Amino acid sequence: MSRGTIFVVVGPSGAGKDSVIDHARRQLAGDKTYRIVKRYITRPKEAGGEDHQPVDHAAFSELAAAGRLALHWQAHGLFYGIPAETLDDLQAGRILIANGSRAALPAFREVYGDALKVVLVTAPQTVLAERLAARGREAADSILQRLERSGELGDETIADFVIVNDKELAAAGDLFAGYVRSSLAAA
Repeated sequence: MSRGTIFVVVGPSGAGKDSVIDHARRQLAGDKTYRIVKRYITRPKEAGGEDHQPVDHAAFSELAAAGRLALHWQAHGLFYGIPAETLDDLQAGRILIANGSRAALPAFREVYGDALKVVLVTAPQTVLAERLAARGREAADSILQRLERSGELGDETIADFVIVNDKELAAAGDLFAGYVRSSLAAA
């Protein structure tokens, strides 16, 4: 069986990464080839956002020390980790979709190599600001810091595919699911 692919979705906070991934999950449901990666995050489940595996700092450290994370990083005061079983999934030819981080892309490239496809989900600054404020998870100064960071990483140069999510979610989600399907058909 051929090696699989991992599509890592990155972009600034408020761009709609989780929503685009959820849309693709619904479109790809029923096909066992695809798997949405559930990240370990040191954030309570009740905090909202993506469907993740909540862990405290001690448990996260244990996972990392035991080699149960393919990679991990820290951002916004939280720790994030991608489960090590993703490596086995790729060897089995599965197609993975993971929520990533632009700052962690060098680690993703090192771990996954040519199995990695980077998808950037972005939106204009005004849209990002409205979405971050609507979430109600952060103070205004934290939102401003996130918005300032959103343009610092030269986003368009890091991606294999760019989605501007500034209209209906279905449009962005359809673009993403279509990209996943077409990338696999071309392989």
